[in-house]
Amino acid sequence: MENAATILIVDDDRDIRTLLQDYLETNGYRTHGAADGSAMWKLLDNAKPDLIVLDLNLPGEDGLTLCRKLRAHSTLPVIMLTARSEPLDRILGLEMGADDYLPKPFEPRELLARIRSVLRRSNTAAANNVEKASRIRFSSWVLDLTARHLVNPEGTVIMLSGAEFRLLKVFLEHPNRVLNRDQLLNLTQGRDADPFDRSIDIQISRLRQKLGEDARLPQIIKTVRNGGYVLAGTVAVEPD
Repeated sequence: MENAATILIVDDDRDIRTLLQDYLETNGYRTHGAADGSAMWKLLDNAKPDLIVLDLNLPGEDGLTLCRKLRAHSTLPVIMLTARSEPLDRILGLEMGADDYLPKPFEPRELLARIRSVLRRSNTAAANNVEKASRIRFSSWVLDLTARHLVNPEGTVIMLSGAEFRLLKVFLEHPNRVLNRDQLLNLTQGRDADPFDRSIDIQISRLRQKLGEDARLPQIIKTVRNGGYVLAGTVAVEPD
């Protein structure tokens, strides 16, 4: 599943950005590049990446500052890059919330291995958090995992079919991550899609109706052209 992930490369060196984007795309990832913090924030809103590769030495706000600000409101995985290899830099990066640290120069395949490892840990942690939860809050809605129903912002209970519940739970286990039809079918039903299988599209349409979404401009479960679907926004779990 990692190979469907979107990676944001934040580095002011255009050659490094291009090299890493080309290499990661060759290995099945979607990528975006940013030269500084300002471009990074814009892409975070629009591209919904699954992981950030963040250079420490950036013009304007440096990578440590950006990582600290990001951690104030997001658990998005971060791998920090730096041209310096002093232990203090690594310690500061990890203390600011980076998930891993890679000194320059490095082999692209080493970064690829780190990305795969961090995404595996992140996905496992997210799934474990949901499994331990009794309720999940998102976009002013609540999914009750015990009663297997939705509660809207006004407190009204919205009933879900078994398929709708499983699909919404999968989206909440992978927030802000693009999932294609094959992945959604595999995660909800344990099988791959055939070329004419539209069951996921139908279930998503029903879910959007129950979430009160505008079919033309959905804000919670969004369609990503040539990619799949993504549940946008912040997800918070409430333990038993």
